[in-house]
Amino acid sequence: MSGNLATVSYIGATILFILSLGGLSNPESSRRGNLFGMIGMTIAVLATVFGPRVTAAGIPWIVSAMVVGGAIGLYAARTVQMTQMPELVALMHSLVGLAAGLVGFASYIDSSVELSGAEKSIHEMEIYIGILIGAVTFSGSLIAFGKLNGKIGGKPLLLPARHWLNLAGLLVVIWFGREFLNAHSMAEGMTPLFVMTAIALLFGIHMVMAIGGADMPVVVSMLNSYSGWAAAATGFMLSNDLLIVVGALVGSSGAILSYIMCRAMNRNFISVIAGGFGTGGGTPAAKGDAAQPAGEVTPISSLETAELLKDAKSVIIVPGYGMAVAQAQHTVYEITKHLREKGVNIRFGIHPVAGRMPGHMNVLLAEAKVPYDIVMEMDELNEDFPATDVAMVIGANDIVNPAAQDDPTSPIAGMPVLEVWKAKTSIVMKRSMASGYAGVDNPLFYKENNRMLFGDAKKMLDEVLVALKS
Repeated sequence: MSGNLATVSYIGATILFILSLGGLSNPESSRRGNLFGMIGMTIAVLATVFGPRVTAAGIPWIVSAMVVGGAIGLYAARTVQMTQMPELVALMHSLVGLAAGLVGFASYIDSSVELSGAEKSIHEMEIYIGILIGAVTFSGSLIAFGKLNGKIGGKPLLLPARHWLNLAGLLVVIWFGREFLNAHSMAEGMTPLFVMTAIALLFGIHMVMAIGGADMPVVVSMLNSYSGWAAAATGFMLSNDLLIVVGALVGSSGAILSYIMCRAMNRNFISVIAGGFGTGGGTPAAKGDAAQPAGEVTPISSLETAELLKDAKSVIIVPGYGMAVAQAQHTVYEITKHLREKGVNIRFGIHPVAGRMPGHMNVLLAEAKVPYDIVMEMDELNEDFPATDVAMVIGANDIVNPAAQDDPTSPIAGMPVLEVWKAKTSIVMKRSMASGYAGVDNPLFYKENNRMLFGDAKKMLDEVLVALKS
């Protein structure tokens, strides 16, 4: 393939990637967006493999690597459960960071590239920054993977003077960057490169370890942005325009998504990076005097829940991570289908940070074939709760916590939430009275119009469905 044809192919792939991002912005067009992305990536890979920069001798190695990687990806796609998607995404981000780091070292060691003067300094700066971003992304994503799958606790690790440690690490990285650029030989330059890599790896670990469980959805989108910038840095190192453009697209879209997620939690990006919010999920939260809830919970049976749904004209369902854990989305769809056939106005309210990653609930509901037009964002539904007969919360906690509005001392004070307590009756499905991922108690459970349906979400919903059809 000639150089001009490869360039045209890259331009076509870039256009398809932009169309892919546009398609992914809406659930109804997401399939088309994925298709555009797959076609664009196929064109990009073929244009690179058969382009002028790859020799015939290198093609067998590339094909072998693609077969191995493709087989692993196919296996993961077929075996990974939907509940494991957040940690899979984090693991994929770590691989992007690892690739950026390895490409950086390979570019520095490559003796076939003869550069001098300003051109040499720019190339070495690209290598240094690329390895830095890649190392932070790699180690940070691995820690996020551990936190998301439960191997590492969600409680933030707050070291004494941690901000000063980060600042000291940054100054050391800048100092060794100067030493790297002034190195007179490859052997002399490897020492500052290795030191910087070690510091970057430690920084990635420290950064994510300091972030609490409640901020993990933001962390996932933040690491998505980092992986994009790592890919862009790789593009600079390899002088590959397509990698630069695609990396910039992923990096900027991930940064915008992180900003949207932070707004949804009433947090700013710096406070998320600073860490400290949220504890390990599944444990009762510590209660201060201001946050002490009043009253007792009112339990409800699956049969009584079915009776309430039968009598309702308007129902809003708020899914959360508990629905994903129980794999209850298909039963939810069957209940939704049955109620809609009976003329009930049923809709879903999705909070931007529901679950463990952006769009987690949308993916689950789409998998269960819930119609896109009844899956709505929080802002579209909050005003409708006072006119709703039943608001059903399936495994969500922090995103329906009235303390965000009523308790200024709460860690989630000011966070926009779904106001399910304003419905005539709210039903919360939980296994126990344990707190959510943020470790904050929820006064919703004790409200007079709230009912608690305890047990596994799928088991309870199966019983509700049987009762509805009987």
